[in-house]
Amino acid sequence: MSFQDHIHDLSWDCLQESIQDKTQLDAERALASSRKSFDDLLALLSPAASVLIEDMAQAAHGLTRQRFGRIIQMYAPIYISSECANACVYCGFNRHNTIRRATLSLEEVDREADALLEAGFRHVLLLTGESPRHVGVEYLGRIAGRLREKFSSIGIEVYPMDIDSYRSLIDSGVDSLTVYQETYKRSCYEAIHPAGPKRDYDWRLDTPDRGGRAGFRRLNIGALLGLAEWRVEGAFLAMHAAYLMKNHWRSHVSVSFPRLRPAAGGYEPAFPVADAGMVQLMCALRLFLPDAGLVISTREPRELRDNLVPLGITHMSAGSKTAPGGYVSHQDFEGQFDVDDRRSPFEVAEMIKAKGYVPVWKDWDSAFLQR
Repeated sequence: MSFQDHIHDLSWDCLQESIQDKTQLDAERALASSRKSFDDLLALLSPAASVLIEDMAQAAHGLTRQRFGRIIQMYAPIYISSECANACVYCGFNRHNTIRRATLSLEEVDREADALLEAGFRHVLLLTGESPRHVGVEYLGRIAGRLREKFSSIGIEVYPMDIDSYRSLIDSGVDSLTVYQETYKRSCYEAIHPAGPKRDYDWRLDTPDRGGRAGFRRLNIGALLGLAEWRVEGAFLAMHAAYLMKNHWRSHVSVSFPRLRPAAGGYEPAFPVADAGMVQLMCALRLFLPDAGLVISTREPRELRDNLVPLGITHMSAGSKTAPGGYVSHQDFEGQFDVDDRRSPFEVAEMIKAKGYVPVWKDWDSAFLQR
């Protein structure tokens, strides 16, 4: 059984109606319950709960402190390639966009990695456009094999693969998998993915399942906020995370909250998410998923990122570049999207300390698994 079997009979429209029908009393009861049900989550995501955001934030803060302490784990991305076979209308790497593209050599990846090492990072995320022709499984494995001596944790955010491919990458040193469904609304998904292998909704939806069966230590999922109504998107996202935590309990599950950012192609989000909505969404998911990691990236403005630190965030990127070679070569390659928080890793770490939290550059090592 997969997650798509789990939600096969669940209607987006019915779920949206259920969320809209929740009252403030429903939200107050949900907030007061000791163990949040899915119906409680819908109440906390509802418009009626917007007046309770401060109470939700305090509850999310206390729960996060209880489960995770004052730790914020730092990470940074390395973009390996901007080549892509898809035509996603919202993405700067859309195959129809006229941009300067690049795929890094092994030596160029090494230089990017060394720059991040010098900045303090020990957790790194490898990203590519979805073009196996330019960056195949074997090439990713060679990169991971070179970086495993430098970094304590290597993640990937690339095209969906089968279980055997994931296992080969785990053997090469990759330990975490990030994949965003983009949107759980099937009709919207089909409209914004008009061409390319990413058009297959079901194959992508089952990707975290395959990653869990392959044995990744960490699974990170998310929805690209702005493509569809965020309250319903949040409900599906929370369901997906809860499913993974139950069925792949050996993997630590985390959730990202990427909002659409300006990119080549000029796509404008149909359902823009305000800061207040972001806060409500994160707090609701923290209260429903007390043991899940919550991830915020440099897509978001510095003021919002600063204020989110006490509300449930456990992972934060800093100093990110979204173009291949962005840390060292500084050539005129376009990024996948524009980052908003442009502070250096040092500045972000100092902000975290000022909030009374501890920026952690390394919280895992493969040696933990060795006897």
